[in-house]
Amino acid sequence: MTVRTRTLKGAVLAGALLAVGPTAAVAGVPGAAPRPHTAGHSRYSAASLRRDVARVRLAGGGDVGVVARVDTPDGPIQARAGTAGAGSAAPVPWGAEFRIASTTKTFVAVVVLQLAAEKRLSLDDTVEHWLPGVVAGHGNDGRRITVRDLLRQTSGLYNYTDDPSVQGLLRDPDANRYNDTPPADLVAIAMRHPPLFTPIPGGGPRWAYSNTNYLLAAMVAEKAGGTTWRELVEHRVIAPLGLRHTSIPGANPFLPEPHARVTLTTADGSRLDLTDNSFQHTADSGVVSTTADLDTFFRALAEGRLLPAAQWNEMRRTVRRTDDPEDVREQPLGDYGLGLRAIPLSCGGSYYAHEGDGVGVYTRPAVTADGRRAVTVSITTTSAPADLPTLNRATNALIDHALCAGRPRR
Repeated sequence: MTVRTRTLKGAVLAGALLAVGPTAAVAGVPGAAPRPHTAGHSRYSAASLRRDVARVRLAGGGDVGVVARVDTPDGPIQARAGTAGAGSAAPVPWGAEFRIASTTKTFVAVVVLQLAAEKRLSLDDTVEHWLPGVVAGHGNDGRRITVRDLLRQTSGLYNYTDDPSVQGLLRDPDANRYNDTPPADLVAIAMRHPPLFTPIPGGGPRWAYSNTNYLLAAMVAEKAGGTTWRELVEHRVIAPLGLRHTSIPGANPFLPEPHARVTLTTADGSRLDLTDNSFQHTADSGVVSTTADLDTFFRALAEGRLLPAAQWNEMRRTVRRTDDPEDVREQPLGDYGLGLRAIPLSCGGSYYAHEGDGVGVYTRPAVTADGRRAVTVSITTTSAPADLPTLNRATNALIDHALCAGRPRR
């Protein structure tokens, strides 16, 4: 069977002409919600993680490599399943570096909030104030969209990755080997389309996921911060936290070693290697990292080491996801803050996360509200693209088990 090209949250899955196998039946993986966490599962061990990682791989039809890491007050545990790529007998490597796709948005949101804390910008500033004339035409109006709207996905702006010209470009890996299209050009593509809606001052916010928002948020941050978004993230987040295996490669398409190879299978049965491409080079998707570094980043965020209390509270002020049925279908239940999701735990409370769905690469980081436990799951496709709702049920169950460990069920 073939599927049309589908927009994902971190980039675009080159799904046109790609063969998709039947959805796998996953033993022990719930259909809608995580399995209740009971006293019998109070200790989440390396063996527990291995079982959950195996379920994630099964949810991916067996055509994925999975590596996961859980950081706890007692130290980390890790597990992996699958190979380093199609045709390889080697296991997916420990410490693999991968494109984190839309998880990049959390890094960018942190930088914007840091600038807000320093009074270099305000979340209530309009896009027009910082980027005159950039959001205009076809009903788009930057005077009615704030920086806050960009970060929490309530601008209503068209998602540039849905544009047919971008979709066609992304079907050609060779054309994207050294792609460095400026973000302003990608925003201009979005401006050819009318918005889904326009924010109404004082009205209840409507919500729809758009990668265009984070291109604009980064452009605002560059104006306010006086340097590129890449340097802002490197100097304000990556270096202070000592994230030695986190980088922003830009137009450099080559991943650092070690890494798994990303392969999809076309309708004629040939393999399409998408590992070395730079189409994810902008502020909506351009960071490369590891499970260990992402756990460190999200724990630092939850522990208040990256933002003052006022901005951390602002980041966690969520809105209901309303106008994006695809997002609501594919992602776990939960609301959206400023570059951050809040998702319920079976043991009570919520965890914070931001998924990254790239081309054949899926990133699932999560952290408890107190920062004491964090988990990141990295999934790399070795054949057919995964069925995201099925994959998300399995990864959400793993996350719930890992983060609820040691806590009584409420």
